[in-house]
Amino acid sequence: MTVRRIQGSEVEYGIAVQGQPQANPMVAATHVVNAYAAAHGLTRRAQWDYEEENPLRDARGFDLSREAADPSQLTDEDLGLANIILTNGARLYVDHAHPEYSSPEVTTPLDLVRWEKAGEAVMRRGAELANELPGVGPIVLYKNNVDNKGASYGAHENYLMRRDVPFTQIVRHLTPFFVSRQIMCGAGRVGQGQEASVQAFQLSQRADYFEVEVGLETTLKRPIINTRDEPHADPKKYRRLHVIVGDANLADVALYLKHGTTSVVLAMIEDGFLAEEEVELAEPVKALHAISHDPSLRAAVERADGRTITGLELQWHYFEKARAYLDKLGDADPVAEQTAALMTRWESVLTRLERDPMECVRELDWVAKLSLLERYRERDGLDWEDAKLHLVDLQYHDVRTDRGLFHRLDQAGRIERLVGDEDVLAAVTEPPRDTRAYFRGRCLAHYPAQIAAASWDSVIFDLPGYDSLQRVPTMEPLRGTAEHVEQLFAQSATATELFSAITGH
Repeated sequence: MTVRRIQGSEVEYGIAVQGQPQANPMVAATHVVNAYAAAHGLTRRAQWDYEEENPLRDARGFDLSREAADPSQLTDEDLGLANIILTNGARLYVDHAHPEYSSPEVTTPLDLVRWEKAGEAVMRRGAELANELPGVGPIVLYKNNVDNKGASYGAHENYLMRRDVPFTQIVRHLTPFFVSRQIMCGAGRVGQGQEASVQAFQLSQRADYFEVEVGLETTLKRPIINTRDEPHADPKKYRRLHVIVGDANLADVALYLKHGTTSVVLAMIEDGFLAEEEVELAEPVKALHAISHDPSLRAAVERADGRTITGLELQWHYFEKARAYLDKLGDADPVAEQTAALMTRWESVLTRLERDPMECVRELDWVAKLSLLERYRERDGLDWEDAKLHLVDLQYHDVRTDRGLFHRLDQAGRIERLVGDEDVLAAVTEPPRDTRAYFRGRCLAHYPAQIAAASWDSVIFDLPGYDSLQRVPTMEPLRGTAEHVEQLFAQSATATELFSAITGH
């Protein structure tokens, strides 16, 4: 595969109750999820099924003990927090102190943009509904990654890969790519260091929070390459690469490039196209920080062989490798047109970043934000330590369309869109048609009272006449698509009829 790959995203949203700095964020997040659920008839629907989850299995060949794990790693425990499944196949829930939207599985980076943007619409509506409740609010949500008090929260990516690819090759070839990818996909941040103690602008909101190269953790000692081995699919065939090193993007193009370029690099790794002697960095964590801290994109980081290289040069290296790989692949690419579009955009953005990053002001979050900040600095004579700039930074990520600065730019025609509002609105309730998310979402839409639980890899029915709950596994992400089951739904007036048609009994 090239850009076509089973993939998805998980975004934790920043949350605040205006005028109430001591408000409990977990309670506020619960209001958001429950308000959305109640307004859309989801309160009596399926719960999340944790039975098949194992967040402590490590891709390096061992399981971390529950005693040794940080509580934040125990994501397979039902803490009784709000946790619902949407008819588009996504998951909406409270993850510790944040409301989180996990997109349904999709197969292309453009679809990823569409269904992640649907998540923004869901979160926006949830906050609006929560604020209508007596004694609640005003709750404001931010699609960002830092609170500027030393805490960071995630925008994770997931990519399904072949199980037979050695994990050492994944680490070797992805590390320099992830270190440099932020020049396109960073969300921008005022302040450097985990507590923003250095007053300056940087490319990435998350970079300063990464401390090791490889590891299982996601909230402590964060690694560039995460080793969680929880495929949510047939474990003999697949591994799910869980990527935690990215920022939360609002700009369509940045989000598209983040997933699209990563998908192409993964294809090269799976096909053994990248040689052992590819670029290796001497100190990847240090390089990650250094590249983020230099918006001029001139920062040179040390390679393992003693030479130096910039983030731009690293991205050009991967682009040229990808071009050679695709030339070799030829007509074997099943989505050649989409891959060609991704490559054209990748090349164009790198070319313009090299010439002048401001040429990408309509496409990349960090550039759009820096442009805004510089206008404020010039107009009001502000230094980087001025608190007003931190407020502008935060306001960029406000999900409210009338208050968020990103949305104001979008409304003024200053942001390039890849997916239209109508398509995003449809994706709020409609699942992707070409993955198992279609089956999950349609079950919840058609038979809500008979779905007891669901997860990424199963749907559990509670059917009249059966003594126990009935589980339908969905271990193959490309089964359960509209092509496979749409006609079955049309022919099945009840969940029992659907279950009988699928199982034969």
